[in-house]
Amino acid sequence: MTAAAPSDPPEKPKIAAVLLAAGSGTRFGGTVAKQYRTLGATTVLRHAAAALGAMPIQPVGDAEAITAALAGLAHLPPVAGGATRQASVRAGLEALAEAAPDIVLIHDGARPFVPAGTVEALLAALRDHAGAIPALPVTDTLKRGAAGRITETVPREGLFRAQTPQAFRFATILDLHRRAPAGATDDAALLEAAGLAVALTPGDERNIKITVPEDLARMERLLALTETRTGTGFDVHAFAAGRPLVLCGITIPHDQGLAGHSDADVGIHALCDAIYGALAEGDIGRHFPPSEAAWKDADSARFLRHAAARIAARGARLVNADITLICERPKIGPHAAAMQERLAALLETTTERISVKATTTERLGFTGRGEGIAAQAAVSIELPRS
Repeated sequence: MTAAAPSDPPEKPKIAAVLLAAGSGTRFGGTVAKQYRTLGATTVLRHAAAALGAMPIQPVGDAEAITAALAGLAHLPPVAGGATRQASVRAGLEALAEAAPDIVLIHDGARPFVPAGTVEALLAALRDHAGAIPALPVTDTLKRGAAGRITETVPREGLFRAQTPQAFRFATILDLHRRAPAGATDDAALLEAAGLAVALTPGDERNIKITVPEDLARMERLLALTETRTGTGFDVHAFAAGRPLVLCGITIPHDQGLAGHSDADVGIHALCDAIYGALAEGDIGRHFPPSEAAWKDADSARFLRHAAARIAARGARLVNADITLICERPKIGPHAAAMQERLAALLETTTERISVKATTTERLGFTGRGEGIAAQAAVSIELPRS
């Protein structure tokens, strides 16, 4: 009996996100909307965008304010929001209609911290449901009141507090928004009204929506409770003719480049692995599989931007990064300062936190024979305590 040939693995779904930043934040007060308030070293909105990771992000709101807040982060051109949240969500969905992703995440720009595993749990739930939302069970006793007096105690069993991002099959949620009457305050409610099942995935108390100044202060306190982690990375690539030599984001004049599926930037690859290691999020191959054609000859700067986004998504901060390039040639010293500046820009930090240096193996081994270049990296990252 002849064994059946293995089937091709299913294609990964295309995922995009709508990031809502159109609210005026009247309950927060002041002249600056809550999503543009400073949290740590950046804005609430930038934290929220970075928390979504490496996927097309469609911001909705004031284009000038969004562009300033997200400078340096990859995102689609902002579209104007509507008078209501429902209208703003639809505007974002319509902007994504031509690209037609399989799945869309809808996220509040005032939620700066999405705990690790939240998005993965939502995507897993979409295998069997048209929608999925993170939610926390209500634990407090609920009272209904009027005129300053209790009128009823509301049973809390089976009640949940909804959070974002919420995940939906794109075609379904777009169709429902196009047909829905005004008045919906929650996207999942549209699926419920249509009789479609919406899954509940675990929420997290740290997934705070900034609504009043006390929320921002609470988020600041959470960011202040940190622990320091260290990650290391190592990578190696052989020399190859006919390719540019890219090291730490800089193209170096040389008679050979490095062989690899992407641009083979050995320095950035080692640095990404060190960052993912400190975050306990695998390695670069997990996030950017070399078997995928999308990453063929890719600029490794994209990988480092993703690693930087994962730092921000975890509410973390890069303390420092130290990269050592190991080779006999070319000489790294004349280019080290430019590499340092490039890496700092990609990581959105200062050059004082980035070190790039080089060494040789005294002509021993494959690097000593001039057959390739190796790199090792170490990083320290401050993360909120879990």
